[in-house]
Amino acid sequence: MQVLFDALRQHPEIALFLTLAIGFWVGSLKLGSFSLGVVPSTLIVALLIGQLGITMPGFMQQTLFLSFLFAIGYSVGPQFFASLKKDALPQVAFTLIVCASGFVTAWAVAKVMGYGPGIAAGLLGGGYTNSGTLGVASSNIDQIGLDAQEAAAQAALIGVAYAVTLPFSGVFTAWFLASAAPKLLRVDLPKVSKELEAKMGTHVEVGEQAYQPVVTRAYRLANAALVGRTPRELNAALQGAVLTRYREGTNIVDADVPAAVPQGATLVLSGSPHALIAAKETIGPEVEDNELLTYPTEKLDIVVTNRKAVGQTVQDLEQLELGRYGRRLFLMHVTRDGQPIPATPALKIERWDVLTIRGARSYVDDLAKSLGEADRPTSSSDIAFMAVGIVIGALVGLITFHVGGVPLGLSTGVGALLAGLVCGYLRAKYRTFGGIPTPALWVFNNVGLNGFIAGIGFNAAAGLVEGLKAYGIGLVVTGLVVSVVPMIVGLLVGKHAFKFHPAVLLGAIAGARTFSPALGALQQAAKSTLPAVGYTLPFALGRIICAVNGILILLVMK
Repeated sequence: MQVLFDALRQHPEIALFLTLAIGFWVGSLKLGSFSLGVVPSTLIVALLIGQLGITMPGFMQQTLFLSFLFAIGYSVGPQFFASLKKDALPQVAFTLIVCASGFVTAWAVAKVMGYGPGIAAGLLGGGYTNSGTLGVASSNIDQIGLDAQEAAAQAALIGVAYAVTLPFSGVFTAWFLASAAPKLLRVDLPKVSKELEAKMGTHVEVGEQAYQPVVTRAYRLANAALVGRTPRELNAALQGAVLTRYREGTNIVDADVPAAVPQGATLVLSGSPHALIAAKETIGPEVEDNELLTYPTEKLDIVVTNRKAVGQTVQDLEQLELGRYGRRLFLMHVTRDGQPIPATPALKIERWDVLTIRGARSYVDDLAKSLGEADRPTSSSDIAFMAVGIVIGALVGLITFHVGGVPLGLSTGVGALLAGLVCGYLRAKYRTFGGIPTPALWVFNNVGLNGFIAGIGFNAAAGLVEGLKAYGIGLVVTGLVVSVVPMIVGLLVGKHAFKFHPAVLLGAIAGARTFSPALGALQQAAKSTLPAVGYTLPFALGRIICAVNGILILLVMK
């Protein structure tokens, strides 16, 4: 066993993956309906393994964190900018209320317990899981009129209180928001998230769906009135269905030929289920002909970049563009700025609209060249796009302003999050660059988040034990009080005053609490990225407020 411990100390990368393995496994376990969740489990495991004296370099921890924040921003960029237009001011007011409740709670608890300014500041930072509070308080402790020796003692107490309260408050916050809060709201979080996604048109179901808007069947031509007509003439009589190919004897004939279709021919018809039901009454009985029905088709997203197509209506497109193929191509959806819109005949096509077309693969390919560019699903990621986005966002986040001696800035983390939002929006709008498949985003999100959490646990492990020895369980309990009160206030105010959707509300609480791991736990519980829609603005604003609170708590406790 000693050999293993030595190996973990000398190679913290092994300790990291061991923590992830155990954390993901424990987080997936259920006791009845209770599950601790992956994020709290990972933090607990990291605190235990960290007792061996393992630490994670700061740059490695921050790299994982930036990957996580960019990934969640990228996932919800279009929804965020859509919601920002109507929810910005309510989210600002909500954040101010939640942050104020946390500050007042920390001040009241510190007064009741007789804590000095150092313990109070560490309690606020740890209970609120915000390192900015810790940093500002530590750098300003000598500005509140203490002598040098007392200031140094109080500065040390800030770190001790923070180390004791942070791990317990972090685990509790992630568990509370993901597990307890939905029950208090009396909602099925995955269900209501799915309903909102469907309403917003952003949810993509995984796997084959039972309902298909366009289907293909084979029928025998038995209606004498239709015998001898060409494929185009038959299409005019089919009321929405389209002839794509047919069998004449042993020969399979493509429907773009002008020849007359003989009686008894087997016709392949495509169209909506309703159109094919009507076609059966017009053409004749349905038959089995696997060879005739076996031909390559494709449903393809085409990004409109050809200026000749811009300004055409859907009706023009179907008659002029799709009509060139004998109407054997179907317009399934129109997406604009990442949002689906009704494909009414009078809708005018704009540049960068995405048309979802279904039909024979060769015709779909040809149409893509005519209208713009094909956007096919791919397993590769545009890592250059992602990396440049993180670089620019992080550099913007480094810009700092000093107000009254308090440094105010977004931080590299918020910068990466904002970069992800912008990049996700640009990808949804233009669709010709910057693609990152959903499975890759899952890895960036979950490995990035839980790797970052493991670093927190490793680095806080030593201070946790020392703090517990010095102040006992009382400091842990007061830290939990500082954690839970703002969340309860947020639930009440968000539900009754602001009337936020439950998924957005819980994301906004996680953001106002400035605790990114809670967002990851929420997304896992909701089986959705929707909580990030409410998370981003409160998180950015909450970091600034918490930094200011770092000096305010010293002033009111001196």
